Amino acid sequence: MAQVGIFVGTVYGNALLVAEEAETILIEQGHEVKLFEEGTLEEWQAYHQHYALVVTSTTGQGDLPDSIAPLFVAIRDRVGYQPELRYGVIALGDSSYDNFCGAGRAFDALLQEQGATRVGELLEIDAMEQPEPEVVSCPWVEKWAVLLK
Repeated sequence: MAQVGIFVGTVYGNALLVAEEAETILIEQGHEVKLFEEGTLEEWQAYHQHYALVVTSTTGQGDLPDSIAPLFVAIRDRVGYQPELRYGVIALGDSSYDNFCGAGRAFDALLQEQGATRVGELLEIDAMEQPEPEVVSCPWVEKWAVLLK
């Protein structure tokens, strides 16, 4: 089965909850999984030929949470082309703000720009419609896990 690194950006803990649920589902499906609450570039690069799942909330004006912003900057500034990477993104946001799911969208755009391959669709979860994000994320993760080789 696949090796998956889950990289979390959270402020109030919702993204971490979603990531922990994802970790459980992926392990139950036989994948080797490690969760990183404040992932480093070195930890990210350990998955460059495997799978990365980014689970992040959005803060401020579409900004990345402090727990994942340094990783994003390091990937942007120091990694460059990474065509072997396959990834997924679960973006949490609030549609009452202008930059809904801005952090997840930014991560997705960066990885696309660097030649990585997204597995499945970007999942956006709106706190205005779904106060319990895991209700939406768990079925998505179950489907995503089947796409991993």
